[in-house]
This record gives sequence, structure tokens and C-alpha cells, in this order.
Amino acid sequence: MIEFKNTVKIYGKTAVIDNINLNIADNGIYCLLGRNGAGKTTLMKLLVGYINISSGEIIIDGKRVSPAHMPENVNYINNGAAQFNLRVKDLINAAGNLQKDFDKDFAFEMAGRFELDLNKKYNRLSFGMKTMLTTILTLSNRSKIILLDEPVTGVDAIMRDRFNSLVLESCENHPRIIIISTHLIDEVAKISEHLIIIDKGKILLRTDISDIDERAYTLTGTVEAVEPMLRNLNCIGKTSIGSMVAAHIYGERIIPPSGVTLDRMSLQDFFINLVGGKRDE
Repeated sequence: MIEFKNTVKIYGKTAVIDNINLNIADNGIYCLLGRNGAGKTTLMKLLVGYINISSGEIIIDGKRVSPAHMPENVNYINNGAAQFNLRVKDLINAAGNLQKDFDKDFAFEMAGRFELDLNKKYNRLSFGMKTMLTTILTLSNRSKIILLDEPVTGVDAIMRDRFNSLVLESCENHPRIIIISTHLIDEVAKISEHLIIIDKGKILLRTDISDIDERAYTLTGTVEAVEPMLRNLNCIGKTSIGSMVAAHIYGERIIPPSGVTLDRMSLQDFFINLVGGKRDE
């Protein structure tokens, strides 16, 4: 159980984390979304105990988190994290020897599946392979909470697809809480069950991905046809081209009248409109 209670983190005069209250109790994959500077990385570093909060509390399994009391069951990794310049197999063996809950069999199986050369030293690996190895080492640890901060930025589409498969298999083998912060929104949506959106240090939305599939949609038609419909709908953004308008809705689905089309909204489009869309006054 993760609990943020009135949590605040201030740098200078800016509240990077602004009075957050958030509970995460269920195992699963959580997608953490926010614009640059929204507070995603700070939230993760607070959760793992790397930095102090300014006020409030962070509690994991009933114990308060701080740099003096870092939780043993949380594993955090950020994009670009480096490893010792050892051979791949030596890094896996070292992790297995140092971490009592490390699944060495899973690590070697994944290394083979993703074509990592076990005899190649870390510094000789490509950027994508370094990222994959670090992810394998992180997910092979059976920590109850895994935090992945922009894990596949700069990695090609094939490696990102392999990353998604790795995360899914890890969660199936060892059910736990995995929180992924990313800008590759629609890709992570394929494997995530839960969504947390943070904006300007505040939790803007906490819901399930399925809720977005069911309740986020776009109505497209002429301004005259669409505008009257919006009086009773939660319009989170609009896109206008001449006499046509696309209104982005988050709420109960409706049956549109003739001449107005209804289309599913992707998670990326939902995020863009919710955080930065042109909303009704």
C-alpha cells in the first residue's frame, strides 16, 4: 500500500509537489503522465526516499518514507542509469548474489530472449541494449514496488515493444505495483491498467485505462450541429477548422445526431486535451 498524505515538496518558492493525496493499493501496471516539469520524477524520488518532503507524509505498508528510512521493497530506475562495466552475465550473477529476492533464472531467460550477448561488457552494448539490460536487472528483483522513470526514451520501436513484453511478463510472474513514467503515451497504454495524470504538482486524474476507452471520445461536425450538444457534456478541448469543429469529450457516451460523428479518443489525445486543451469557459 502506497499512501501520499497532504504531501508537499518545495524547491525555492515553487511547490513541485503540491498537497498530493494518493493511495495505490492494488498490484498492476500504472501509467504516470505529466508534462515536463509536472512533478513526475520528483514524485518517484520522494516515494523511494531519495529526497525529503517539505510537509505531509508518504507511507508504504504502514511505514513512513524518508532518506533516513528508505523503503526496502521499492526499486527505482531512471532513464540512462549506468551499470558497472562488467560482462552481461557477470552483472546478472552479481545482482543475484547481492539481492536475496533476485530472480536470476528470469534475468537470464530474458537476456537470451532479447538477444543480449552475455559475454559482452556493459560499455560495449548499444544504448538500446543497455536500457534493456537495466530493465531486466530491475524487473528481476522481486521488490513489491517498481518505479520506471522514462525507461525507453531514445530506444527504437522494436526495443520498446520488447520492453513492453518484458514488463508484462514480469508482472505476471511476480504480481506487484509497477509505475511507469513516460512520454510514449499510447505505447504504454497497451500494457497499463491504471492511469495517474499529474499537472503542476497536483494529481489531475486517477482512473483506469478502461475508463478512458469507454468515456473519452470526439464529436465532429459543423459548429452549428456540435456546439448546442456541448451544453450538457464535459468538453475538455476543441479543434476548429473553418465551419467544422471536433469537440473532445470525457463523460458518458451519447448517440450523436445525423451529421455528427463520434470517434474513440486515444490516450495521447485525451492527455493533450485534458492538460492543455482549449476548454469551454
